[in-house]
Amino acid sequence: MPAPTMPWRRIAHLDMDAFYASVELLRRPELRGKPVAIGGHGEPSRRGVVTTATYEARAFGIRSGMALRRAAELCPQCVFLPVDFDEYRRYSRRFKAAIATVTDRIEDRGIDEVYIDLSAVQGIRVDGGAPVARDIQRRVLEATGLSCSIGLAPNKLLAKIASDLRKPGGVTIVDEADIPALIWPLPARRINGVGPKAELQLEELGLRTIGELAAAPLSMLVARFGANYGRWLHEAANGRDERPVVTASEPVSMSRETTFERDLHLRRDWQALAACLAELCREVAADLRRRGYAGRTIGVKARYDDFRIVTRDQTLPGATDDAAAIRRAAFECLGRVPATRRLRLLGVRVAGLARTGAGAEPPRRGAAGASTAPGASSAEPAPLAAAEQAELPLSGEGNPLAL
Repeated sequence: MPAPTMPWRRIAHLDMDAFYASVELLRRPELRGKPVAIGGHGEPSRRGVVTTATYEARAFGIRSGMALRRAAELCPQCVFLPVDFDEYRRYSRRFKAAIATVTDRIEDRGIDEVYIDLSAVQGIRVDGGAPVARDIQRRVLEATGLSCSIGLAPNKLLAKIASDLRKPGGVTIVDEADIPALIWPLPARRINGVGPKAELQLEELGLRTIGELAAAPLSMLVARFGANYGRWLHEAANGRDERPVVTASEPVSMSRETTFERDLHLRRDWQALAACLAELCREVAADLRRRGYAGRTIGVKARYDDFRIVTRDQTLPGATDDAAAIRRAAFECLGRVPATRRLRLLGVRVAGLARTGAGAEPPRRGAAGASTAPGASSAEPAPLAAAEQAELPLSGEGNPLAL
């Protein structure tokens, strides 16, 4: 049985239920009970992916990240709606304000989810904290008309898993004694931080459930995944997580990306790609200035028509929020992307962020190198400056910067 590692805590993970779709249903109540998917321009005949879907649509196999055309094939009667980020941000602010009437110990994890440290809230030790959780659900419903699911646990890792066990509108309590019955039978991928590649490697080791992972020798995990990730897998599977709820944090990066209506070639469609890249640079520069940041590392992400992704980046002498400087660096990076296949997606990312307010180092302007025409370098892609898990894109469900 996992042994306690910290003083008693009650951490909640609150996740809004099918957030974008639920907001749209408030405006279109006639669609309730029908399969609805949100994404792109809301037209499955055009290029785009599903951002979220109602539970009725999910019953047909429609999932976030799925191509709109594929979703239409799975469910021809599905109603497709375009995203409306301004409206989703407005409702995001509302539900977070409702939680703040209970406690200010809130960690913002995206447009539709938060962690809450309820350890000091009055009544939290009654029935495992269920009455407090239901009170928060009531306040969120009154403020937004929307439902949410809440997981309660001694730590963030278990709370995150718990919030997904009884959707929509559920309250799930997981204590250390509940781990063998509630957590260990679940697939290993339910641990936040176990991605598709790690899942495949675990399956190769014969480890498919969280319980099997918890019982695996630590030495085997370290040998396969390295000391840090292997040890983390062992701790996570046993329900151990000492991370605090962080009530104030700085973004690691800001990015913009777009999926093309048709696949574009780096050489033959250069003018269209250049116009798109320039616009993305203007948008991310505006995002930086709006939030008071500048960044040193400029990167581009390109997804080929076979869905392979390549990234290139460049670190400048100083931080900048200048669109022209970001554009010059981004074009240099794009020039190092191999022109081997057509592109279906292009993105720009600024990392190594620093505040531009009082006391911060002033951003450098015009510090990037000259623009370069696209080339066909076959060099290995350089990773962007921060881990993928820490990236904070500026649009999409689960986005802390979209408020």
